[in-house]
Amino acid sequence: MYSDYETLKRKLASSPFRSSFHLDEKSREYVQKKGEETIARHAIDFITKRLAPKEILNDGKQTPMKGHPVFIAQHATATCCRSCLEKWHKIKKGHDLDEDEIKYIVSVIMSFIKDEMGSL
Repeated sequence: MYSDYETLKRKLASSPFRSSFHLDEKSREYVQKKGEETIARHAIDFITKRLAPKEILNDGKQTPMKGHPVFIAQHATATCCRSCLEKWHKIKKGHDLDEDEIKYIVSVIMSFIKDEMGSL
């Protein structure tokens, strides 16, 4: 896991795929309307249901490419599936994510969203 978002951000910038994700106007409006607290709750919910279980039948396909700012952030930050978590964040597969890992993932997602918004 990365100790700070700026280091991770520099690493992700080297990937054309990861650096291609940005919040569009509709996503920005949604974040503005709902606020940081609500978006963070959505992120916790998505991570808990879609990434936290030890085994995920559709790993690599459980996070849509659009439809919610958190989904965009997950792809941009490589927090979209357990394979990406292992490759980019060194969070091993084969165990249920613990509370600290979930908090880390949500903080990465929220850092990306805040960065995209300029600040909430």
